[in-house]
Amino acid sequence: MSRAQISALVFGVGGFGALVAATASNEWKVTTRASSVITATWVYQGLWMNCAGYIQACRGLMIAAVSLGFFGSIFALFGMKCTKVGGSDKAKAKIACLAGIVFILSGLCSMTGCSLYANKITTEFFDPHYVEQKYELGAALFIGWAGASLCIIGGVIFCFSISDNSKTPRMGYTYNGATSVMSSRTKYHGGEGDFKTTNPSKQFDKNAYV
Repeated sequence: MSRAQISALVFGVGGFGALVAATASNEWKVTTRASSVITATWVYQGLWMNCAGYIQACRGLMIAAVSLGFFGSIFALFGMKCTKVGGSDKAKAKIACLAGIVFILSGLCSMTGCSLYANKITTEFFDPHYVEQKYELGAALFIGWAGASLCIIGGVIFCFSISDNSKTPRMGYTYNGATSVMSSRTKYHGGEGDFKTTNPSKQFDKNAYV
């Protein structure tokens, strides 16, 4: 069992769980502290409370990130060495590489969606001409960034784990070749030894008979 694949699976599945939590959370943005002190209330908003254009784009990116993370987790389980499904070692290596690519794409989608949402919030916050309610970054954005980072790290580890799978059959082939050469040499020398020991005995019998 490869420790690298186990680490990659932990990172990938953990990142996928963080993406699900961030997408379902309602704390993508929160009212500023100044306005909250005056009104004594905090207002939270998530991806599913507004239909603005940029929010729909972020919503689509996060849905894509969660979907890719789900399929990446499935591919990762099939590509693990410790599982019996997935076929030969070469097939498992390809599946593990595919899982790594899917995890990386999932992380990039989440990173892009969270960054786009955060950019909109900060732009409105520092705009002096924006007179509507201003918001700050919510906890869901940081969870989404953390989940994206974990997915990318897990995907990179899965892609590099192919080298571990490809080294195993090569080592076995070299060892078997050396064994076969040694066995053939042993048989050849053994044959010569038998031939040399039998000839003197035959000559000795003939001389004794004459």
